[in-house]
Amino acid sequence: MSGGPVLPQVPGALPLLGHTVALLRAPLAFLERLPAYGEVVEVRLAGRRIVVVCDPELTRTMLVHDRVFDKGGPLYQRLREAGGHGVASCPASDHRRQRRLVQPAFHQPRLPGYAQVMTDRVEKTLGSWRSGQRIDLTQEARKITAGVVIAAFFGTGLDEAAHARLAADFTVMMAGFSRRILMPEALCALPIPGNLRHRRATERIRQELGRLIADQRSADTAADAAPNLLSLLLAARDPDSDADAFTDHELVDQAITMYTAGTETTAGAVCWALHLAATHPDAQEKLRTEARTVLGGRAATWEDLPRLGYTRQVLTEAIRMYPPGWFLTRETTGATELGGHHLPAGTTVAYSPYLIGRLPALYEDPGRFDPDRWQAGERTPQAPATVFGGGARSCVGDRFAMVEGVLLLASMVGRWHLELTPDSLALPRLPQLTLNPGRMRATVTVPSGIDTPPQRQCPAS
Repeated sequence: MSGGPVLPQVPGALPLLGHTVALLRAPLAFLERLPAYGEVVEVRLAGRRIVVVCDPELTRTMLVHDRVFDKGGPLYQRLREAGGHGVASCPASDHRRQRRLVQPAFHQPRLPGYAQVMTDRVEKTLGSWRSGQRIDLTQEARKITAGVVIAAFFGTGLDEAAHARLAADFTVMMAGFSRRILMPEALCALPIPGNLRHRRATERIRQELGRLIADQRSADTAADAAPNLLSLLLAARDPDSDADAFTDHELVDQAITMYTAGTETTAGAVCWALHLAATHPDAQEKLRTEARTVLGGRAATWEDLPRLGYTRQVLTEAIRMYPPGWFLTRETTGATELGGHHLPAGTTVAYSPYLIGRLPALYEDPGRFDPDRWQAGERTPQAPATVFGGGARSCVGDRFAMVEGVLLLASMVGRWHLELTPDSLALPRLPQLTLNPGRMRATVTVPSGIDTPPQRQCPAS
């Protein structure tokens, strides 16, 4: 296969560095200007030639043909260093098997049980806040989502010390992912402090997860015990041999995959929703009114979801505007074409849910925060295109994530009045592995009319 039009090259590349400086300096603005050069364009990042797809239909084509455009490139190379070949990062050759075995753990009948775990963890954290306290919403949201993922995977019996150890090491590991994606391979191998911290945290995570998995495999679980994600994966059987579907090593990969996919992403989406609502008073008042009317000051539950329609719209619009996975890569397994352009085998192809979510062809006035664009009757209220992937490799936990996000967002604004500090209303920090806002400091007080347990006054910190 050869010929075809020459790929448009985005201007402004520097010798050796290519577009890396422009991407790091203003990554979102850099992405937004790419469609002006073509539907498929070429950029150079950290010495790599990367083809970026800027058209929604071509993006969908790439996602659907996952055996041609396999998961690969610098993002997945780094994820596999720590997380191995879990269902989100494994090559297409193993994905069908893994997806078939993991999918039942996320079927609809399982969601109410997971929602109870979510409600319990939300209540635990929100109940610890004190009126007048100043908190970092991003840190608190991450604490909740980390607790949810760990409890959902291992069960609610896991002690808090183990929760804390895993969460701390995962924070270090995730920071390492972000830093190492654009680092040249030679630098990633050097024993510099950042690399050493990342490596040691990863080793501790894998050891701790391996111990917990071995303990649960050997434990006698009560017949009436509520199943967790790990117990469901342990019970999965290989349809061809009736043997265990996953080894302990593979289960560690799945645990790391689910943590990385379910912590920063949901926490970031909820914080973006809080940030956007705070800068749009009418939407904020409507969001607060719904949550406080439905919940009356308590944490949201599975049964509340049908009455939290506007909360879901706010979350969905926040995800459209600031999707957690903002720049994702694939790699061609053979020579192919995309948009009439020839792509040799081994080509790194990237797409951006952030860019797609800002296209005027898909969304009227895409830079405007408008939760009402997701009202039922105008458009089915679901996550925007490409946020949860597409085709066979769409996110297996997409419904889990949306349920958790709605419950957390409604509980936070329903239980507490959140007054963000002025610096938290400014444009947040540059994106890393996920597109999350930076520190969001807020003072929490009990809303008028909410019947909550008496709170002791706490001076601002």
